[in-house]
Amino acid sequence: MENSIVKSKRVKEVDINKPKLTAKEFKRQWILVAISAVYVIYGIIFYYLPLAGWIIAFQNFVFAKGIGGSKWVGIDKFKFLFSDKTFLMVIRNTFVMGVLNLFFSTIVAIAFAILLNEVRNKYFKKSIQTISYMPHFLSWIIVVAIVHDALTSTGIINDILLRLGILKAPYAFLGDPKLFWGIVTLSHLWKETGWNAIIYLAAITSIDPCLYESASIDGAGRFQKMRYVTLPGLRPTIMILLLMNMGNVLNAGFELQYLLGNGLVQNVSRTIDIYILDWALDARNMDYSLGTAAGIFKTVVSMTFIVVSNYIAKKKGDERLF
Repeated sequence: MENSIVKSKRVKEVDINKPKLTAKEFKRQWILVAISAVYVIYGIIFYYLPLAGWIIAFQNFVFAKGIGGSKWVGIDKFKFLFSDKTFLMVIRNTFVMGVLNLFFSTIVAIAFAILLNEVRNKYFKKSIQTISYMPHFLSWIIVVAIVHDALTSTGIINDILLRLGILKAPYAFLGDPKLFWGIVTLSHLWKETGWNAIIYLAAITSIDPCLYESASIDGAGRFQKMRYVTLPGLRPTIMILLLMNMGNVLNAGFELQYLLGNGLVQNVSRTIDIYILDWALDARNMDYSLGTAAGIFKTVVSMTFIVVSNYIAKKKGDERLF
C-alpha cells in the first residue's frame, strides 16, 4: 500500500515538472521557436524535398523530357549496378577506405586528446592544440598539393630516404596501388586529428577530479589514471561519435581520391562518389538515373549501418542515438 502511494506521488511530481506546450509558453519563448523553425524549414527544403528526385533512378531519365516524359524502367538501373564489376570494385574501395578512416581517426584522436590533456604547461598545450587543428581549415585541394609534392620523385620523402640510404632510386609512391589506401588514411589523419580531438578534450574536462584524486591515493600513476579513469570517462562520448560516424563509412571521400588518383592506381582509388560523377555528369555517359541509383544505394547502406550499430549498442547497454 505504501509503495503504491509513493509511486503515485512520484508520478504526480513528474507530471508537475514536465513542461507543457501551452499558448502562454509558446508566446514566452517565441524567439527560440522562430530560430528553430528556420532550421526546420532549411532541413525540409534542402534535405527532404530533394529526395523526390530519387524517382529518376526508376526511369531512363532524359533531361530534355524531364521526369514526366522519361520512360519507366523499374529496377533495371539497380540490376545493372550489381552486375557491373566496376561498381562492385568501387564499393570495396569505398568501404575499406571508410573503415580505415573511421578506425584510425577515432583511435588517434582519442590518444592525442588524452596525451595532450596530460601536458601541464598550459601555453605549450594551447600552442600544440592550435597547430594540430589548423590543417582542418585547409581545403582538400591544398592538402592534395602538399601530399603530391611530398611524395613525387623529387619530393621531400624520396629525398630523405635517398639521403639515409634506404632507397637507391626515387620511388613512385603515388603509382603504387598497395600504398594508396595508406596515403589516403594518413592524409585524413594529418588534416582532421586535431579537430576531432577537440570534443574528446571537452569530454575529459567533465570527468570528476575526485576520481583522479582517489586514484592517486591508491597509488595509480599517470598511465594508470589514463587507463582506468580517463578512458572509462570517455566511453559515452566515444560510443555516440562512433554511432554517428558509422553513417559516414561510405563517405570515404571524393576530392582526395579523385585528385591523387591516376591510371596506375585507378582500381583502388575510385569511390562511389567518383562512380556517380562518371555516370551522371560525365559528357560521355550523362546517365542521371544510374548515378541516382548508386546514390540511393549509398544512402540506404549508410542508414542501415547506423540502425544496426545503434541496436547493438542498445543490447549491450551502451550509449545510443535513439
